[in-house]
Amino acid sequence: MPVEKDNVDLVFNIKELAGLFEKSRSLSDFLQTVVSVVAFHMKSAICSVYLLDEQENDLVLTANQGLNTDLVGRFRLRMGEGIVGSALQDLRTIRTASASAHPKYKHVPNSFEENYESFLAAPILRGLNRIGVLVVQDTQIDYFTANDADALQAIAGQLATTVENAKLLMSLYDRGEGMDVIVEEEEKEPLPNFFKGRVASVGLALGRATIVGETDTYLQLTERMLNYHSTIDEFHESLAQSEQQLRELQDILNVRFSDVASLIFSAHLLILKDLQFSGEMLALIEQGKRPQLAITEVVNRYVSLFARNKNPRLREKVQDIKDVGHRLLHNLLKLEDYAPDYTDEIVICGELLPSDIVKLSTQHVEGLVMVGGGVTSHISILARSMEIPVLLVEDHRIFEVMEGTRVLLDANVGSVFIDPSEDVLTRYTEVIETRERVAHEAIHIEPESYTRDGVRIRLLANINLLNELPLAVQFKAEGVGLYRSEFPFIVRSEFPSEEEQYRIYRTIAESMGDRPVILRTLDIGGDKMLSYYPAVDEANPFLGLRALRFTLRNKHIFVQQLRAMLRGGEGADLGILFPMVASVDEFIEAREIVYECLEELLEQGIPHNPHPKLGPMIELPSAVEVAGELAAESDFLCIGTNDLIQYVLAVDRTNEMIADYYVPHHPAVLRSLKRVVAAGRKLDVPVSLCGDMATDPTMLPFLIGIGIDRFSMDFRSIPKVQKRLAEIDHGEATLLAEQLLKVGTIRELTERLSNGSHG
Repeated sequence: MPVEKDNVDLVFNIKELAGLFEKSRSLSDFLQTVVSVVAFHMKSAICSVYLLDEQENDLVLTANQGLNTDLVGRFRLRMGEGIVGSALQDLRTIRTASASAHPKYKHVPNSFEENYESFLAAPILRGLNRIGVLVVQDTQIDYFTANDADALQAIAGQLATTVENAKLLMSLYDRGEGMDVIVEEEEKEPLPNFFKGRVASVGLALGRATIVGETDTYLQLTERMLNYHSTIDEFHESLAQSEQQLRELQDILNVRFSDVASLIFSAHLLILKDLQFSGEMLALIEQGKRPQLAITEVVNRYVSLFARNKNPRLREKVQDIKDVGHRLLHNLLKLEDYAPDYTDEIVICGELLPSDIVKLSTQHVEGLVMVGGGVTSHISILARSMEIPVLLVEDHRIFEVMEGTRVLLDANVGSVFIDPSEDVLTRYTEVIETRERVAHEAIHIEPESYTRDGVRIRLLANINLLNELPLAVQFKAEGVGLYRSEFPFIVRSEFPSEEEQYRIYRTIAESMGDRPVILRTLDIGGDKMLSYYPAVDEANPFLGLRALRFTLRNKHIFVQQLRAMLRGGEGADLGILFPMVASVDEFIEAREIVYECLEELLEQGIPHNPHPKLGPMIELPSAVEVAGELAAESDFLCIGTNDLIQYVLAVDRTNEMIADYYVPHHPAVLRSLKRVVAAGRKLDVPVSLCGDMATDPTMLPFLIGIGIDRFSMDFRSIPKVQKRLAEIDHGEATLLAEQLLKVGTIRELTERLSNGSHG
C-alpha cells in the first residue's frame, strides 16, 4: 500500500516557508532546513538541493539529507548529466519508479544511493532562468506519486525567488565587485510641472515622489536627516527593527493576498541578514562616521554596483537595496513624517512585474506612474483590485523629478501635477472628500436591483483576488459572476498546485454562501503571459495559443484546475466558465474533461460538487454564429464584451493608434449581442454579460431592451449601475433596442443612444 504523506499540507503554505527562512542565517542554513522538512513530510529517505553554478554550467550539491555530507559543495553534475541535470536542462519534473533503469541515471559516488530506486527531481526556476533542482529519493520502487511530483514542483517554485536572490548576492562577493563609487549630481533643466498620461487603473492620489527603476538614482539625506544625532546602539536597533518589520510585512501579505502570496520580501531580508552589507556600515560607524551617513554611503555603493552589473537580474535588485536603506534610515532617525515603506508616496517607475504590484500594495503605495512601454491587462487589473491608481506616461523626463517632491496623480482623467499649487490641491481635496462620501453611501445600497417598472436585474461581481470578496459582499453583489482564475498563475513563479487552487476556490464559495459562483478556467495568452512557461513565438498572440486552447493543449494543467474547482465548489451554486470558446466541439471536449474529473473524484471518495453548471464565454464571432448550438449543450452563456468587440471589429483594444475604432455600439456588435441573447432565451438558457459595457450608462438601456437581466462587473460599479437601472423603463428600453438594431451606421447609433440614454 502507498505510504500516506502530508506533503500537500506542507508545501503550499507560504507562511511556513517564510518561517523557515526567517530562522536561517544563510542560504546554506535555509536550504538545509528545507531538505530536512521536505524529507520528513514526504517520508523520503533522501532530499537534496542542487544549485547551478552559472560560470561553470555545473550543478553543485548544496544541501542534503540522507547522503554523505562530505559531498556537499563538492559533488557536481554537468547540465544535462544524470536525471538531475536533465530535469534542469529540459525544464521539467522527472519522476521514475526505478532510477537505475533510467537511461540518464548518474550514481553519486561514496554513498549508498544505489539502494534508493525511486527518484523525483523538480527544477527550481525563476521564470525561465535555471537556478537548481530539488530532489527526493527512496528505497521503495515506484514510491512517489503524481501528487508528490506536483508537491515537489510547487515547493521548488516557492523557493525560486529566495534562492535566486541569495545566489545573486553571493556572486557579487565571489567576483570581488565591492569598489567605491563616487556619486555625482548633474545639473538638469527645469522640468514641466504637468504630465499627461494614459489611465491603467482609476483613482486619485497625493504623495511624495519616489523613483523606482531608474538605476542611477541614489539614496539621499535631507538637511534635517543630516543634522540628527544618532548612535551605534540606535543603528543596531534599526537593523533589528527593520528585520522585524519585513517579517510582519510578509505575514500581512500571506493573510491579505493568500491567493498570490510568495516570499516577496526575501530579497530585503537577505540583504539585511548579509553580514558584509551591515558589516560595512558598522565599520564606517566605528571609524567615526555618523550612522545615517554610513547607511547612505554603503547603500549607494551597492546601488551603483548592482546598476552597472551585466546580469539583468542583479540590476533588478537596485530598488530592493534602496528599500532596505530607506527603511534603515527611517528606523534610525525616528522621523514621524518619514515612513519606512511607500506610505504617502507616488512611485514613478519603469516596467513592473505582477509581484511588484503586490509588494507595493503591501507597502501602502498611494499611486503609480509607469513610464514608457505599455501596461499589460493583468498589471492593470491587479492594480484596480488593490485600489492603486496607475497612469502610463511616455515622457521619460518625469524620472528627473526630485524624490520627495509633492505629486498629485489624477488617474481618472490622466494627469500628473508636480508640486501642485494650493488652488489645484484645494480642488482635488474636494473631489477626494466627495469620493469618500459616495463610497460610504454605497454601503447602504439595496440588496436587489430593479428597473423603473419593476423588472428584476441581477448584479454580480467580477473577482480577481480573494481580498475583494468582503467588499463584494459589502457592495451587495448577488454572487460572483466571473472569477479570473489566472492571477495566482501570473503572479507566482510556478504553476499553483491543485491543493493551492482548491483553497482559493473554497474560500470564494464559502464567502458567497448560497449565492452563485462562476469560476472561469485559466485565461492566459495575448497580453497575459506566464513568465515560467516556455514562450511560444507567435506573430499574433491574441490569435494564438491562449485561453481554452492553451488548457486543452495542456490537459494536466486543466485537470488540476478543474479538480480544484469541483472540490472547492462542494455544496455551492457552482458554475465553470470556459474562456474563448471558438466552436461547439471545443466546448464538448472541455465538458468531457470535467466529466472525467467528476468520475475520478467520485472513485477516490473526495468531496466535490457533483453537478456544476458549465458554460462557454462568448467572445469570438465564431461562437456568436453557433450560439444556438452552444446554448443547446450548455447550462448558461456568458458574453465577454471586451474581447467580443475586439474580435468582431478586428481592433486591438490595447493599441492606442486605433482606439477610436473600438466602438461598443457598432451595429455588428449590437446585432451579435442580440443573437446570443435570443439563442439563450429560445432554449431557456440564462445569459449573462460582463465587460466594460455592463457599466456603461449609455449602453444599459439597449442591453436591458434585448433581454439581458444578469450582469457581472467590478463591484465598485454596482451602486451607480443600480441607480441607472432605476431610471430605465423596461418597455421603453425594448422599443429602443428594436429601433437600434435596424440602424446600420455608427454615427446614427451614437446620436440615438445619446438621445435615449436617460430611459
